[in-house]
Amino acid sequence: MPEVLVIGAGPVGTTLAAELARRGVDVEIVERRPHAGDGSRAIGLHAPVLAALEAGGATDRILADAVRVSRGEARSDGTLLGVVRFDRLSVRHPYVATLPQARTEAALAVGAPAPRRGTAVTAVRVADADVRVRVTGARGDDELRAPIVVLAAGVGARDLVFRPDAVRRTSYPDRYLMSDADVPERPDAETAVVHLAAAGVLESFPLPDSRRRFVAWDTATAAAGSPDDADLDAPAARLARLRTALRERGEADAAETLTSATGFRVRRVLAPAMRRGRLVVIGDSAHEISPIGGQGMNLGLLDALTLAPLLAEWTRTGVEPATGLARWERDRLRSARTAGRMAAVNMRLGRPVSATTHALRGRTLGTALAATGSLVPHAYAMGLDAAAR
Repeated sequence: MPEVLVIGAGPVGTTLAAELARRGVDVEIVERRPHAGDGSRAIGLHAPVLAALEAGGATDRILADAVRVSRGEARSDGTLLGVVRFDRLSVRHPYVATLPQARTEAALAVGAPAPRRGTAVTAVRVADADVRVRVTGARGDDELRAPIVVLAAGVGARDLVFRPDAVRRTSYPDRYLMSDADVPERPDAETAVVHLAAAGVLESFPLPDSRRRFVAWDTATAAAGSPDDADLDAPAARLARLRTALRERGEADAAETLTSATGFRVRRVLAPAMRRGRLVVIGDSAHEISPIGGQGMNLGLLDALTLAPLLAEWTRTGVEPATGLARWERDRLRSARTAGRMAAVNMRLGRPVSATTHALRGRTLGTALAATGSLVPHAYAMGLDAAAR
């Protein structure tokens, strides 16, 4: 029986397992997916995460391949509205490190035990001296036990531990289109760009190997739920809409390089608690926020990185660090609320508006960016998270 059982081998669960193993804890991981995912998902790592990963060596592995984005620009109709300067922040890593999630996960996994894959968890029960986890997979049905269990298996695992009516959920009407693409050489190759348009936002982020991530507000949002909804989600239709968004916002060269586009909706979810006795819930299983703003994976990684020393102390001494865990839970829930509010603001700024409102929004945002100095980059670089203090 391991000292800690981690459910979920995504970036959050893998990071926790690696940090625990580094501290001498006997840890095991179970994972539903038979193979590691290679989807195009989270790409940005912020300063507090990079600083917290240094001791285990993951920061050096990530930075060896990542683009260090030190500057962001807000543009509207070809005009520069304002600049966000991460390189002026007083932090150890004054930039956002961008790297495809699969490569980030590989860097995080060094030192973690190999997960037991193809193992789906069907039930979790907290007992007095341990936590019992029912699983099913290629080996048939089984029950695993550990003194401490951490659920880090994403949104799909939330119902294992929370009643549906106990979790606060806010659904948004917004839909977005996303794609990673090779792009021609450009002078702003290492600059993140947000194009504000009356028809909706387009975000553009640099990636290694002359690629960029594009995320656009989907014009099909207004028609979602109609009888033609299935046609809106057809791959060719999504690709055509994203290409149109790029062309209309000054990214015509990049539009021609797109070969596919995925679509996604957003919601905000916050669990009422992250711990019940020997069971701890972290990452998207505990809190889900819009990816607009790029803080979701970072939020979960900070859950794991700040939890690891507490669990290591518990296993080493045999005494529950009750005060430290209570403080940890309070800080992580507060940080999740802050990140969720920021994501909601980002979505509102990126929605379609009338021409008059669009012009006013551009002037207001430009003035705000000029007047607030380091406040905006501090907030977007996770500077408001409790773990950054």
